[in-house]
Amino acid sequence: MFLGRVIGTCVATKKATGLDGVRLLVVEPLDANGVRSGDPFVAADPLGAAPGERIYYVSSREAALALEESFVPIDATIVGLIDELDVVSGRGKSFVRGREGAAS
Repeated sequence: MFLGRVIGTCVATKKATGLDGVRLLVVEPLDANGVRSGDPFVAADPLGAAPGERIYYVSSREAALALEESFVPIDATIVGLIDELDVVSGRGKSFVRGREGAAS
């Protein structure tokens, strides 16, 4: 899973079969410190994320499996909305910790 922030919406008048009714959002990838780490891309949004919201997403095969209809032609899918993010640094690595305090 990867971190990102929704920065816009994408409107498509025609979509591939299986993507009807699925919202498409523009996402910028973030590193563990919340800093932009790549170019924006379009992701499927089955959760109802809003512009400005931090999210986590999956890509590749997992993105196609994350939607209600499996194996749709999509490269990224939003799978979670981030409420809180705690970053702990040590030994040159950053660990993102959620509410339970477990490093991931």
